[in-house]
Amino acid sequence: MRWARLRSLLHRGVATGIFPGAVAWVRVNGETVFRAEAGYAQVLPEPRPVRPDTLFDVASLTKVLCTVPVVLRLCGRGLLHLDDPLSSRLPDLEGTFWRGVSLRQALAHTTGLPAWRPLYLHTRGKPRDTVVAAVAVVSPEGPPGRRVVYSDLGILLAGLAAERVTGQRTDALFSEHVAGPLRLRHTRFCPPPAWRTRCAATEQGNRYERELAGEAGAGFPWRDGVIVGEVHDGNAYYALGGVAPHAGLFSTAEEVARVSEAWLDGSGWIPETLVAEARSDQRRGAQGEPRGLGWVLHHPQAFFSAFGPASFGHTGFTGTSVAVDPDRRVVAVLLTNRVHPHVREGIEEFRAEFYRAVASEVFLRRGA
Repeated sequence: MRWARLRSLLHRGVATGIFPGAVAWVRVNGETVFRAEAGYAQVLPEPRPVRPDTLFDVASLTKVLCTVPVVLRLCGRGLLHLDDPLSSRLPDLEGTFWRGVSLRQALAHTTGLPAWRPLYLHTRGKPRDTVVAAVAVVSPEGPPGRRVVYSDLGILLAGLAAERVTGQRTDALFSEHVAGPLRLRHTRFCPPPAWRTRCAATEQGNRYERELAGEAGAGFPWRDGVIVGEVHDGNAYYALGGVAPHAGLFSTAEEVARVSEAWLDGSGWIPETLVAEARSDQRRGAQGEPRGLGWVLHHPQAFFSAFGPASFGHTGFTGTSVAVDPDRRVVAVLLTNRVHPHVREGIEEFRAEFYRAVASEVFLRRGA
């Protein structure tokens, strides 16, 4: 039976405790060829099964589903330029170490900014612009352009530059530049209360975030209950009200696949020249694994290494991922809630096995 290995794999992921629930979706040549779900959208306080249309907190997939396309569409209109310094749009960066960092470097993760800092400890309840000032005083990991360091902070700056130049918040930009053109109905920031029963739960409280913040987070008003329908990421939730360039989108597997499929050629959505740049190596001499604009590019250690040499993909901390093979026109999505009710290990190995199974099913059957 076709796809039996993938179905079995999803159920094994649930049975072995890698995640409570998952939805998988595979499209080839614009058609859905496989979809399946397994397990639970929520296990505490009451079990609730996953459905094909369950909404997941897609975490860092927000970067490539929202912020990168928004920024590139603004570049296509001449409102932003990839090689301009971010300080030209974000004056708080003037006079700081980050004054010369470009938009291209932010999207390619070569700014020298660290992966993460608990910005919310200093910006909670303050205007969005204070987040830029908080990033401006972060100590660097190294000089800009020296090496690839995956960084939420760089994408934050890129997205806030887009907000500054348009006067619109990230959720409004997403509606105009992504959800509208691609006719999305179920992908958005801050799902309304009526959608709560459709959302996969994440952590019980912010235990993981508390541990990262350490002693500096003592006395902070952390969430205590099971998080459902609210973004899991602390900077997105506490500092930016759930609407952030680096995290905050909720989506279904089907709509993640549709947005990712639009990256195959742009289809007039994003100028083809910018699609090509996004899918090509943007390191420009920086050390590290190959990066496009936002996207992870194919390399031997990539979770989608079984896909072709032109493939690209991305992951999210909550247990989400997507990989695209443009040569074979394949899009594969795996959404899980591996952080419910606590952060679980094993998703990296499982994810790689999942994409190997997709490659085996799609590529080998086609004689590729």
